[in-house]
Amino acid sequence: MSNYLLFVLYSAMLPSTFFFTLLVIYFFVNRQYRKTEYYQATHNRLLKTHRDLGLYGEYSIYKELKKVEQPRRFLFNVYLPKQNEETTEIDVLLISQSGIFVFESKNYSGWIFGSENQKQWTQTLPRRGTSVKTRFLNPIMQNELHLKWLKSILTEYDFITYHSAVVFSDRCTLKKVELTQRKAEVFKRRNITAYFEKISKQFNNILTPQQVEEIYKKLAPYAQASEETKAKHIENIRQTTAVAPVSEPVAIAKDTLTVGTQAHPVVDNVPQIKFCSKCGREMVLRTAKTGENAGKQFWGCSGFPKCRNVIYH
Repeated sequence: MSNYLLFVLYSAMLPSTFFFTLLVIYFFVNRQYRKTEYYQATHNRLLKTHRDLGLYGEYSIYKELKKVEQPRRFLFNVYLPKQNEETTEIDVLLISQSGIFVFESKNYSGWIFGSENQKQWTQTLPRRGTSVKTRFLNPIMQNELHLKWLKSILTEYDFITYHSAVVFSDRCTLKKVELTQRKAEVFKRRNITAYFEKISKQFNNILTPQQVEEIYKKLAPYAQASEETKAKHIENIRQTTAVAPVSEPVAIAKDTLTVGTQAHPVVDNVPQIKFCSKCGREMVLRTAKTGENAGKQFWGCSGFPKCRNVIYH
């Protein structure tokens, strides 16, 4: 039996020693985490990053790419201005000598289905001997929007090569993802380093180290959005994704549409379906049973408990 295993068993028999060991481990891990570019850019606490499905996906992308040796700069949660005072948010942006990489993070599990031209993709999860389908916005189209407004800011750098990538969790299976025009690359997180190395060989020295730094300084302010800007961004997403077509058999009651086990209100015969602003999953209409909001209806993310985003009426 190894010394490590003996140590674990011994610690388990001594609760106070065991918990002290956990505290020491947490202190060490947290100290290392606070040294990362991710923390220094976002200031998200370690526990928050690991508990939030969306944040952990972004952090995991960073961990895979931080070993990149050529001059590079990271930006996270970049809020780019659109028309009508609206914004679009880039999850992870990497500026390197090979160009600008725009990553859309989808930290999902289950089976993933979709194509470049479908407005919505589908996630299928097993549940009690059956399966539950959840729709989410086409991530390739999301990245196309990101690129559009990113280019509008970097007009003086018209020679830049942009690389669009959608990165899914290693827990999922890309069951049927059709890419005919290759508007973006779609792959799981474990393949991100190989993807970057491949691009780096094809597009070598597109930018000088000085230009990498110049572009970083130009875009950095957009990664420091105020809480007001973030709240307004979430509200805009809520409004623009409030109504979505339903293409599968459903059951419609007087004022409610049910897709599988999920219920959605119907207004003027149009199903109201919302998508989570944090992780992109479909939201479910529920009624609070306890607390100060007891009896009130609210939208809760179908990814609960991993994603706890809620919107009250």
